[in-house]
This record gives sequence, structure tokens and C-alpha cells, in this order.
Amino acid sequence: MNRVVTLHDLIVAGAALAAGVVAGLLLRVALRWLGKHALRTRWSGDDILVDALRAVVPWAALTGGLAAAAAALPLTAPVGHTVNRTLMVLLILVVTLTAARVITGVVKALAQSRSGVAGSATIFANITRIIVLAMGFLVVLQTLGISIAPLLTALGVGGLAVALALQDTLANLFAGVHILASKTVQPGDYIRLSSGEEGYVVDVNWRNTVVRQLSNNLVIIPNTQLAGTNMTNFTRPEQKLTILLQVGVAYDSDLDQVERVTTEVIDSVMKDVNGGDPDHEAAVRFHTFGDSRIGFTVILGVGEFSDQYRIKHEFIKRLHQRYRDEGIRIPSPARTVALQKPEEIVIPHQRDLSAPVPPVP
Repeated sequence: MNRVVTLHDLIVAGAALAAGVVAGLLLRVALRWLGKHALRTRWSGDDILVDALRAVVPWAALTGGLAAAAAALPLTAPVGHTVNRTLMVLLILVVTLTAARVITGVVKALAQSRSGVAGSATIFANITRIIVLAMGFLVVLQTLGISIAPLLTALGVGGLAVALALQDTLANLFAGVHILASKTVQPGDYIRLSSGEEGYVVDVNWRNTVVRQLSNNLVIIPNTQLAGTNMTNFTRPEQKLTILLQVGVAYDSDLDQVERVTTEVIDSVMKDVNGGDPDHEAAVRFHTFGDSRIGFTVILGVGEFSDQYRIKHEFIKRLHQRYRDEGIRIPSPARTVALQKPEEIVIPHQRDLSAPVPPVP
């Protein structure tokens, strides 16, 4: 210290520190107000930007106040250098955390825009966050005067040992990256595995894929298993799909009338029921002469996989009522059983076993 600290120095330093604190609080209130207005817009980028500013601006104002207070005091060169370096490290940490939050938010926003659902692929967000934090940590070490070259060498050697010890974990990690990069499965898709598990993909993280069944239960599938099994994706290449429903009418039915009535019911269900495809072209295809009926297939269109249950429900109800009104019969299987009295049963080639067997000449 070159001279004695005076009251004037303390007042100036305290005023600078108080100004930094007040500025940080005012900016935080202003950014909170801005954040409420950003939530009302459709663009998610302003939400990410305001969230990042709320994290970095108050801390930057406080750091500026501390720097101004330190400059107002008559500090010696070593102490001033230490204070400046500490403030610089604090600012780097704040910027690093903010950058990690912003980039992670952008990655999540991109995942949401591609899948169209609230869930996101956290594997990319986690990898991005780790990379940004690691870069910020290295910058902090460099600022403190610590050489990072030996650390990078140690990390390279240690990384090989960790890779050998975590083969299964790394296999799941790269399998998840491959699944998302190839766009075979995205959050929001409805999938069915050859092993029988099916449901909506909620998330693909660094180790497993989370699938929510229609019963609202969660199925956890390792990424390597998902990448190596046969799978049906009911959402790709498009979300709309067609379903087949088997129907049968009596042999004395007028098939032209059956086709016309069934087509009208299909059109009404597609337009009136939530989940139907209004652009679907009704189709009825006769295909079988059965034991008691003429069988045909009804082709229905649905907006997405889970809509098929509601569409089938409404279609069967309306078709049954319409067939009753039109006099069209849906026969039930009939069998004729003939019963005989015991004395009427004749056993062929019956003979008396007590009679002697004639000798063979």
C-alpha cells in the first residue's frame, strides 16, 4: 500500500460497491419484467436470451462495482494484481455458466422444434453443457497462470483408461448419438420393438431411451438395445396412418348397398370424430366368402397412432346402428348339431365274440 487509507477512499469505494449492487438489483428486476413479456411470444429465442442476461448482467454489475471499489483504494501492486485476477476469474465463471445455459437452451429449442413435443433429447444438451464448462475451466486455469498442457496430457492418458472401464456406458452414449443423428427415432415418435415394448419416446439421454406406454408407464431401454433391434416407427415418415378393420355381412345382403352405407359411415367418422383424417378417402374391399358371411376390409385414416382406438370405437358404434336402420345383417357363426338316441346308433361290422372261430383250411 503506497499511502494510508483515508475516509474519502473508503467512502468512494463503498459508493462504487453500493452502485454495483443497486445496479445489479435494478437490472435483475428489469430483466424479470422482460422475461414475462418474452414468454408471451411464440419465438423461443427471446426466452433463452433474456434468461442468459438475467444470469450474467447482475453478476457483471456486481463485479464492476467491486473492480471500481478496488481501484479507489490505494492497494499495492501485488494486492491489486490478485484482486484483479480474482475478479477476472469470477467474471469468466459467470460468462461460462451463462454460455452453457444459452447453448443448452438453443439445443433444447432445436430438439423441440424438430419433434414438436415438450420432451427433448437431453443427450445433446448434456454433451454441449459439459464441453462448454470444460472450456471455461481451462480458461480459468490459464488466467490463474496454471499451465494446461500437462493437464491435457494427463486427461488423454486417463481418458483411455476410463474408456476401457466404461465400455458399456460409452457404447450406450454413441448409440444414442447415432439414433438421434440418423433421425430414425426422435422424441415424440411412437415406436414398437420386436420384443413387444411400445409407446411414445419421451427422451433419449446418454445411457437409455425413455418410452411412455399408453398406460402411462415408463419403459427404460438401453440405447444399444434400441439401436440393435427391429423396430417399427409409427410416426415416420409421416404421422398420419391407416388402420384396417374386418367386417362381415350376410350372404343375402346387397353388396352395393353395403359398400355405399359403409362408405358414408367412414366419411362421417373421419369428419366428426377428433383424431380422424378428414382428407382420407373411404375404402371398402370385399375379399372372402366365409362360412356364414361375406368378409370385407374397411380402411380408416387416423391422425396419429393413439387415435385409432377412438376411431374404431366410434366407427363400430355408428356402423352397427346404421346397419340396423338399413336392414343389413351381420350374422353370427351358426353350427348344426344332430343328436341320436343310443338304440339308433349302429356299430358297423359287429359280431359275436363268443362264437368259435372257424378253422383255417
